[in-house]
Amino acid sequence: MRFDLEGFVEKCRKAVEASDSHVAVRELVAEAVSDPASIIEALGEPKRSGINQLYRSETLTILNIAWPPFMTVYPHNHGMWAVIGVYSGCEDNIFWRRHGDVIEAAGAKSLRVGDAAPLGRDIIHTVTNPIGRVSSALQVYGGDFFAAPRSEWDPETLREQPFDMARTNQSFRDAAARFGLDGQGS
Repeated sequence: MRFDLEGFVEKCRKAVEASDSHVAVRELVAEAVSDPASIIEALGEPKRSGINQLYRSETLTILNIAWPPFMTVYPHNHGMWAVIGVYSGCEDNIFWRRHGDVIEAAGAKSLRVGDAAPLGRDIIHTVTNPIGRVSSALQVYGGDFFAAPRSEWDPETLREQPFDMARTNQSFRDAAARFGLDGQGS
């Protein structure tokens, strides 16, 4: 099965119109990442790290995220459901829960090529690429990823603060530069 970006976007749009749940989208993402070579053929071998927007509306955002080697993103939330589908490399997630004015670790999950994992609206997580090469994932969100109010947590104090997209984009560029890769922001 060949990955068709336009067809994938259309199927995701219809799934979101039918229900505000991520269940149908998870199946679409799982089907797509079951053939990772097809995604790479359609989207290209990841040569630049960063958050690449494939589709954006008020009800749906589809991203192609390329994580530089060993990069970790601050604990953050999305304020909407998400489905993560890894098609190259891997990512490790630490899940957090609120504990008074801070957060505490509540679990972890490693995603490898072919994995498609749903994240609920209230999930707080940290993402790490634990390997020495770029890892890539299709990420589908049930809303406008760039416009939704979100939070991040300081990695040292674990205190909540407003999400800073500019800092996140800069962290992709900085991590890429450490390995001589081209990094971009969205």
